[in-house]
Parts: sequence; structure tokens; C-alpha cells
Amino acid sequence: MSETSKILCSRCGIYLTMGTVTLTYLEASFPAELYKCAKCGLVYIPEDLALGKMAQVEKTLEDK
Repeated sequence: MSETSKILCSRCGIYLTMGTVTLTYLEASFPAELYKCAKCGLVYIPEDLALGKMAQVEKTLEDK
């Protein structure tokens, strides 16, 4: 059973659920467990993830 968030999809108006998504940056793809809309697929990326770990991965990929 997937975990439901308290975040509503801005497109569909339904609550997001936890699921596997594929993040892609500079031709590199990574699976991640994030909240997404079961209807339209919109993904929610929390600010701390975007400014923390994702920023570090982006910098590492850009430096290669």
C-alpha cells in the first residue's frame, strides 16, 4: 500500500502518493521514491531534496 501525502496535485486536485519515479539530468537517470499524482504523474520534489542531494548530484555530473 502506498503512503498518501497531505499535498494535493495542482492539476487534478487529488492527494499525491509515494511511488517510484525516474529523475533524468544530463543524460543520466536515477530511480527515486517521491510523491506523485496517480492520475497525471506530476511529481513533488521537496525543497530540501532539491537544494541538497539533487544539487550535489547535478554539480558532480556537470563537473565530469
